[in-house]
Amino acid sequence: MRTRAFAIILALATTSTGLPAPAHAAGGTVRFTDSGGIHVVEVRRVDDRQYALRVSTAALGRAVDVRVLLPTGYDRRPGTRFPVLYLFHGTSGRASDWIERGDAERTTAGRPLITVMPDGGFDGDGGGWYTDWADPRTKLGPSRWETFHVAQLIPWIDRNLRTVPRREGRAVAGLSQGGFGAMSYAARHPELFVSAASFSGAPDIAYDPVVSVGATGVISYVAASGDGVHPDAIFGSRLANAVNWRGHDPATLAPNLRGTRLALHTAIGVPGPLDSPVPDPVAMGIEALTHASTVSFHRRLEALEIPSHYDDHVLGTHTFPYWARDLRRHIGPLTRTFAAPPRPPAKISYRSVDPVWSQWGWTVSLKRPKAQEFSELTGASATGFALRAAGTATVTTPASYRPGARVVVRVTRGRTHKVISTAAGPSGRLTFTLPPARGAAVTLVGISRP
Repeated sequence: MRTRAFAIILALATTSTGLPAPAHAAGGTVRFTDSGGIHVVEVRRVDDRQYALRVSTAALGRAVDVRVLLPTGYDRRPGTRFPVLYLFHGTSGRASDWIERGDAERTTAGRPLITVMPDGGFDGDGGGWYTDWADPRTKLGPSRWETFHVAQLIPWIDRNLRTVPRREGRAVAGLSQGGFGAMSYAARHPELFVSAASFSGAPDIAYDPVVSVGATGVISYVAASGDGVHPDAIFGSRLANAVNWRGHDPATLAPNLRGTRLALHTAIGVPGPLDSPVPDPVAMGIEALTHASTVSFHRRLEALEIPSHYDDHVLGTHTFPYWARDLRRHIGPLTRTFAAPPRPPAKISYRSVDPVWSQWGWTVSLKRPKAQEFSELTGASATGFALRAAGTATVTTPASYRPGARVVVRVTRGRTHKVISTAAGPSGRLTFTLPPARGAAVTLVGISRP
């Protein structure tokens, strides 16, 4: 059942962010400190803009690297905050790849932008595929990459640097496996990123049945050959854990991306103007695979009427000269997006396989028979929402009501209607517990003053 929704507009702080001021050492050097589960192992200042860091966290089995590029003149502008681009490497890559091979330092020079490039794998192994692994007990340790990147690294950067710590000041992009990671994180956490870009990425690993066969083979091969673990360690068995694959697949989750500025760059794998005189046949084949994934994802966006910047270069292989070019072409539009960010969707809709999730100020907690199963919130606003989910669902709204106000709502399940009264908490949020059902709609009937 559809419910009427209204535009939720986030209030943007202009002077205070609620974060402590980032610490600085003498001479303008940033002093990176521990917080939020991240321990700083080593800090090396490479030049006036670049830092090379080594950090550890219980989410990962060993320490990893993070490269940070500050805006030109960061030290001389102590009162200015800057947006952040999280930039991911590809399979068997390292945090330094975009610096050493992708021309990121020169491309971002003069831009009012912080660029953060974390490891997405251990010491150049195959890579963690930007997810919390289905099997956390391999020889590599827990391998909770999404927890590290999203739940820990982002808040840690916000506490150590003068960022714009809101969706309007945060973007994500990546190449190849990192292109998948950028789109997966944006689809799973749309309230965090205003922009997402994929350069020769794999944004469809489970939606199209033909494309998914190739994706499954590549991911399983990377796990077994690069990381040296069993092929199903990352997302689980493609058959037995299919819902987990779909729950991290950008194409399956594409409706969540409505309102995010999206960019897709791809080629068909035929050597082009930036290839060496003797092209790499492996790079040709991989680009052909990622091209099929990108085309499938783009068609999915078109079917949903979700706009994107789609650039099929046709000629080009899976090599860094093309990704460096993609970043150069992306950086200008990204700067303009930060200067004039799009508003959040007027109607909040979100789907997830997680048992507990929070997006756009809404929190859904489920008690259900299956560990993973899709739930979907649609048409969510201060006047009501619809939720499709199995099991018992507890829903907490954003702070849209006067604290203590009595709110009368109508709960509809199939042809059954029930009117209940509840009170907004001290924060102005409402909490509903909906009994087991496949779907329910909650509609506001009236509000009385506290």
